[in-house]
Amino acid sequence: MNAKNLPWDMEVDVLVIGAGGCGLTAAIAAHDEGAQVAIVEKRDQPGGNTSLSTGSIPGAGSRFQKAAQIQDSPEVMMTDLARVAGSHDLSDVSDMLARISAELCEWLVDCVPARMSLITDYCHVGHTVPRLHAPASRRGQDLMDDLLAGVQRRDIPLAVGNPVQSLLTSPQGEVIGALIGGKGVESTRIKAQKVILACNGFAANRDLVKEFCPEIAGAEYFGALGSQGEAVQWGRELGAGFANMAAYQGYAAVAYPHGSLLSWTTLEKGGILVNADGERFGNEDLGYSGYARMVLAQHREVFAIFDDRIKAIADKEDEFRELVDLGGIKSASTVAELASLFKLPADALTRTLDTYNQAAAGKVKDTFVRSKFGLAPLQSTYWICRVTPGLFHTQGGLAIDTSAHVLKRDGSRIPNLFAGGGAAGGISGKSGAMGYASGNGLLTAIGLGYLGGRAAAKELKEASGRQP
Repeated sequence: MNAKNLPWDMEVDVLVIGAGGCGLTAAIAAHDEGAQVAIVEKRDQPGGNTSLSTGSIPGAGSRFQKAAQIQDSPEVMMTDLARVAGSHDLSDVSDMLARISAELCEWLVDCVPARMSLITDYCHVGHTVPRLHAPASRRGQDLMDDLLAGVQRRDIPLAVGNPVQSLLTSPQGEVIGALIGGKGVESTRIKAQKVILACNGFAANRDLVKEFCPEIAGAEYFGALGSQGEAVQWGRELGAGFANMAAYQGYAAVAYPHGSLLSWTTLEKGGILVNADGERFGNEDLGYSGYARMVLAQHREVFAIFDDRIKAIADKEDEFRELVDLGGIKSASTVAELASLFKLPADALTRTLDTYNQAAAGKVKDTFVRSKFGLAPLQSTYWICRVTPGLFHTQGGLAIDTSAHVLKRDGSRIPNLFAGGGAAGGISGKSGAMGYASGNGLLTAIGLGYLGGRAAAKELKEASGRQP
């Protein structure tokens, strides 16, 4: 919307739209580079998808890896991400995020500060070495709490319950601020020299999901309620380009009916997924995102099965322990007892486990060409959890460059506009969910917030330095 000749209600150097992990990171990064920053959030509390995540961010070559004697580098991470995602619209952004990933994790710990450590128990989906850094609880809310504390410590204004109605532009097409205000509330005009969109993706907008990600449109959405796709709408109005719009992150094992994530550790370490006939239906090595559409295709109940040894590893995660306490995961000493818990056909389930265990022991080739069996063959005591597939967030969004500037369809920059997290295109491939590596969502949220916030503030410094 072109700004009319009306007075401004507030002026800031950098306006951040959205108070999830991306927005809070952008605000802190811009502030620490000397900018005056304000954050607006449409929901009544900060959080977004960061709060619902495991808080895990990959960092290649961090000092925490070196202390654990783990050999890694940005180049190895680039190769891993490219192998999983293939060629896509933002490969240059993916490489940049890999290059700054160690710096990012160390900055979070040292400067925010955030309580994070390296996960060394195992490699995560898509990664060839342990490189994910996360809160000890594996809860994204803990990371959010630390970011919020960092914002408060710096006295950065944060206004919740303040949705952005539109971006304001000059006659020359430069973004110069935003119109803020909900229903029944008088609108506020905020002037900003730089605007950073951190307002999440469009996974909660069924029409946009059907338009861009039809293969997962039938899955229940389990992400943040605010993911309504405002950035897509504003981008269209401004002539922005879009990137990787058909890509998304799914989750193949949402505990049903509890709605919490069943830790994928249970599958990575050797567990399996079976349908209501007690049969496997694919290669669990595909990972929690890529496997989601296969679970959706069953059109009926699906169950995760693992054993006591695997449960002991997953027990390190708070959310998993809570799920056990709520009765969402049940145990049995025999396969027959396991089958009876959810009225699965005992004979079929016995055949499935026997065949799988033989493959895990190297006696036969796995029917679905699984190659990583973790602790399998599975053995008593067994555990089972009923699961459903979910859509967690979209991986497409506004086209950006390696500093998080939003780009027009011709590749030129939209002046003064930045984007990160779900508002920007992601690095998980051009389409579908197979390109998602663990931590990609938070890497683009926190990483692009960091890059965009710093770039916005530095550009303001440079512009100020040129003035007489």
